[in-house]
Amino acid sequence: MDIITIAILAIAGLVVLILALSSIKIVRPTHRAYVERLGRFRRLFPEDAKTKGGITLIIPFIDAIYSVNTTERVTDIQKQEVITGDNLNCSVDAQVYYKVNSDDESIKRSQYAVNDFEYQIVALARTTLRNVIGNMPLKEVNSERNKINQELRTTLELEADKWGIAIVRTELKDILPPQEVQEVMNKVVVAENTKIAAVNFATSVETEADGQRRAAIKQADGEKQALVLTATGRAEAVKIEADAKAYQIKLVNESAEKYFVGNAQVLRKLEAVETTMKDSSKIVLPQNQQLVNVIDSLAGLVPLPVKKK
Repeated sequence: MDIITIAILAIAGLVVLILALSSIKIVRPTHRAYVERLGRFRRLFPEDAKTKGGITLIIPFIDAIYSVNTTERVTDIQKQEVITGDNLNCSVDAQVYYKVNSDDESIKRSQYAVNDFEYQIVALARTTLRNVIGNMPLKEVNSERNKINQELRTTLELEADKWGIAIVRTELKDILPPQEVQEVMNKVVVAENTKIAAVNFATSVETEADGQRRAAIKQADGEKQALVLTATGRAEAVKIEADAKAYQIKLVNESAEKYFVGNAQVLRKLEAVETTMKDSSKIVLPQNQQLVNVIDSLAGLVPLPVKKK
């Protein structure tokens, strides 16, 4: 075998090796690939959308393979000047989060139903923002970000679904009015905050004064109740004392009626004797057993005997 034959065989082997290597294609688990043969759609790999990546074979120079990323991606909506409903300019910037659905039909539509779907999403988002913000005053644009995001997402979903793309979410990054308008708005915000602070301070002072007034009222009520209770206690004490005295008097009266009612007349006679004896040194008393007994016990006198005729 001459050198030329060896060279030809070596070149042929090298070509076969290159062709063999070029026929082996690796697909990442985050992608799905579609194969075209001579310009026509041939198949998808992996054939099952749930299968993640792998190795596939194609015919070199006849088949072409293209990968489609099925993970979530974000594209920036370039900043643009938008005229609001009250004829003021503002600069708007946003972001759109999306992904290509991994099912077979969505993969086909993302490649054959639209040309450069990412560019289409950006263009549609910019147009939608101009339409939405153009119907709103600047103040509402700043305060209704969620509303703008929702309308932007709804519009994008209607169109992107035709391309096999799912809109995950949309976010407004910046809404900047002109510099002079922004300065005026800042002054308005400062004035409103100052007003709110003044109202809060006045409310706080009023609340404190009301609390002090309530505390004074409660203190006065407490003192009043204390005076009432003191007076009531004193009245009850006086009443109890009076009742005690009345009871004592009652006991004395009962004792007097029980022990001294029978001797009242005798005591009266003794008083008369005492009065009479002040001016006379001699007195003759009739013999009265009760009176003599009293005088005997009090003055040490004895009854006079009666002379017989």
